[in-house]
Amino acid sequence: MENQVLGKTVENKQIIFKSYIEGIPKETDMELKIVKELNLEKVSKGSNGLLVKNLYLSCDPFMRGRMRDFTGSYLPPFVPGEVIEGFGVSKVLDSDNPDFKPGDIISGFTGWEEYSLVYNTDQMRKVQADDMPLSYHVGLLGMPGFTAYAGFYEVCKPKRGDYVLVSAASGAVGQLVGQLAKLYGCYVVGSAGTKQKVDILKDRLGFDGAFNYKEEADLDKALRRHVPEGIDIYFDNVGGSMLDAALLNMKIHGRIALCGMVSQQSLSNPQGIHNLLQLITKRVKMQGFLQSDYLHLFPRFLEDITSLYKQGKITYLEDMNEGLESAPAALVGLFSGQNTGKKVIRVAHH
Repeated sequence: MENQVLGKTVENKQIIFKSYIEGIPKETDMELKIVKELNLEKVSKGSNGLLVKNLYLSCDPFMRGRMRDFTGSYLPPFVPGEVIEGFGVSKVLDSDNPDFKPGDIISGFTGWEEYSLVYNTDQMRKVQADDMPLSYHVGLLGMPGFTAYAGFYEVCKPKRGDYVLVSAASGAVGQLVGQLAKLYGCYVVGSAGTKQKVDILKDRLGFDGAFNYKEEADLDKALRRHVPEGIDIYFDNVGGSMLDAALLNMKIHGRIALCGMVSQQSLSNPQGIHNLLQLITKRVKMQGFLQSDYLHLFPRFLEDITSLYKQGKITYLEDMNEGLESAPAALVGLFSGQNTGKKVIRVAHH
């Protein structure tokens, strides 16, 4: 049982953040460190902490923001020389927390390492045993899935028959937004960065239309071609020139949900936004949001999305890397579009 590992000495691989960066992340901004002899001792009494074995780790674009020396964001920066932190699915080995016991599978913030001591357990949640893949709890049933759910229903305020544009549409969030919009009765167009991703959007995810933004010399014309009626809802994951073009093509009383700015996150001097006059003339609402604003809806989200998935009404694309040592390359690859679907690292088989 789990307690049989306590008291044993194991090797612990870790991904260490080296120093604050400018520009696009590189693999050399992180390093693999091996702690040769980690003694898996019981968690100290009164700490409220957990000793966990990490099973799956999530690669997410927001992690780029934590690699700069900037404290004015909703999450603090990573600490140079320390283990990188992110969302994960873990198995509890020992617990001083009454909410969790050895053997429980949990999801929440953990270290990019094989074994972690976790003291901040406020947003940890127990994963219920069912036939859903455990890795989905950092994707479809985790932060990205909930971002799509809260952003689409609460921020976009959809109406049946709306014309919806989703950028980075084959990514962790965009793929679910598009499918939820289709199920709601909307007309859905997605943008992506390769022909393969465009084909996936149309053939596997059921989008009405899709295009490769890298092949379009003029994004305004591309949107006029794909959504000639105009856009009611733009779910923005990228910012930059796609947001500029979407502004020109919004309908009166359109809604823009600002979810991510992946085109701008690695720029020291992000581009300004043009075409903001459109917000006035068309009375468009543009709102940024964080999934953590809507955590009261999380139980309903889990129930709804699990049910839709089990009924075969939604598909989820996952891009799995094997082994903790592959994590730096996986994170860096997000910023050049190397992933198709949700990027996950499998650290251990449970």
